[in-house]
Amino acid sequence: MKLRGRNKVSPEFSMSSMTDIVFLLLIFFMLTSNSPNALDILLPKAKGKSTNVQNVSISIKKNLEIYIDASRVREGQIEAQLRAKLAGQEEPTIILRAEEGVPIEKAVNIMDIANRNKYKVILAVRPR
Repeated sequence: MKLRGRNKVSPEFSMSSMTDIVFLLLIFFMLTSNSPNALDILLPKAKGKSTNVQNVSISIKKNLEIYIDASRVREGQIEAQLRAKLAGQEEPTIILRAEEGVPIEKAVNIMDIANRNKYKVILAVRPR
């Protein structure tokens, strides 16, 4: 005589709850990774780690336009605008985003301004 149990365990797994969680995480990361004051420039590649500490972002485009955060500035106004934006900061930090092909003199000029004012400069690059 063969006895069969009434309670059979189903080997199936419902993926609907897992799919909901993954979808919500995807939306969260898409919303938080979008930086509203970043310009679309092609950064040089390098190995290194990035940081989230940022007070001011300076971007230099290929056509030598200079932006502090999202506003365009002339080369002679950079130091005054940096002093105004970083006044009162405990550890003033500048993220320097120089597009590929920008002459090194332009980046060195920004680093010189930061050195005179004792600002920390971080050079932004694309990961390899």
